[in-house]
Amino acid sequence: MQRGVMQRMLLGTLAIAFLLHSAGYGQSLGDVARENREKQNAEDATPAAKPRVITNKDLPKDPNPDPGPNLPPPSASANDADRRSAEHRLTDQRLTDQRLAQQRLAQQRAADQWKRQILAQKNKMAALQARIDQLKASMYPAGSSVQYDTLPYQARQLQRVSQVQQQLEEQKRKLAEMQEAARHAGLHTAVYDP
Repeated sequence: MQRGVMQRMLLGTLAIAFLLHSAGYGQSLGDVARENREKQNAEDATPAAKPRVITNKDLPKDPNPDPGPNLPPPSASANDADRRSAEHRLTDQRLTDQRLAQQRLAQQRAADQWKRQILAQKNKMAALQARIDQLKASMYPAGSSVQYDTLPYQARQLQRVSQVQQQLEEQKRKLAEMQEAARHAGLHTAVYDP
């Protein structure tokens, strides 16, 4: 609509310019008007000036027809939109890949941390078991017979063995809780039972 108004203004301005120009060369007002009308008719006849109207009759009945020769080729703006859409999908895919890589890294770190804690717990238990074995071995030295003076010593050692045995049982309970928590976190057997 604005184009039509702009064309009329331009034609009016051209008509005045021709009028002034023809007055200097002796051209009649009718000649100027005729030339002006011919130019306007020539502009109206160009295909760019007339928009193409598509009706229901022009639409194919098949929803997936092969585009025929009467359809205009895709415009550059449609190609640009397709390119931008493809770039956007590619960017989204890269972001998704980065997020997945970060999640995998975080999961691996969590698994490594669980594994270290469980191994540390097993080492504590092994140290307590070694202590128990050491205390039991010291109660009955090799080649000695039970004598009266060693009975109080053995009683103290038995008391120590009992205390260390309680600590070992507590550490076993903690290990079982840690393994169950790692199992519930979805970690592999190699993590919670190394």
